[in-house]
Amino acid sequence: MRHRSVADLMTHTAVTVRRTTAFKEIARLLKEFDITALPVIDENRRPVGVVSEADLLRRRPAGGAATAGELMTSPAVTARPEWSVVRAARVMQRHRVKRLPVVDEEGRVVGILSRSDLIQLFLRHDHAIQEEILEDVLTRTLHLAPSAVTVDVDEGLVTLSGTVPQPGLLPVVVRLCQSTDGVVDVDNRLTCAEPERNRAGGRGRAAPHEGRDATPGP
Repeated sequence: MRHRSVADLMTHTAVTVRRTTAFKEIARLLKEFDITALPVIDENRRPVGVVSEADLLRRRPAGGAATAGELMTSPAVTARPEWSVVRAARVMQRHRVKRLPVVDEEGRVVGILSRSDLIQLFLRHDHAIQEEILEDVLTRTLHLAPSAVTVDVDEGLVTLSGTVPQPGLLPVVVRLCQSTDGVVDVDNRLTCAEPERNRAGGRGRAAPHEGRDATPGP
């Protein structure tokens, strides 16, 4: 079981600007590509900042002659292609940004990840979610028999029914299903098999008169 990576969802062709890019050119690019921010890169394609619509509105000069280097927010908050989308989403939330330039091992921009890209996770087909839960979560990870748990998925809502062998597995199954990409919520209807009762048998225990003369003495 693995979360989708940044590389799976990012836009691989990032629209970028240089420090010297003028205010009006920045505005034109934002409108043309219908985006809200642009990475500002140096001559080696390494991000030095990000210039956004908010930057333009907040720092708009009277003559419109400012450059990306003067307007940008720096340093740029970036992501790596191998990151899970969960990690990227947390970075976005922590830094309160909507887009992350994605950089390779040398720090060069290779793509861009936006919050709208993350929304794609919730557009996964129900069948793909069901298959991942059955095969990766229940069978490979938890080693449960495929027939033990029934998984129904409708518009991202996962309904679990059936029986698990131990009470401690119940929260684990639910947690792993909730963390599956594309799952909106989990309706847990699982029950736990009753533990096998210890049988008080007579094995190894002598019968009341075993080995004794059953005939009463005089």
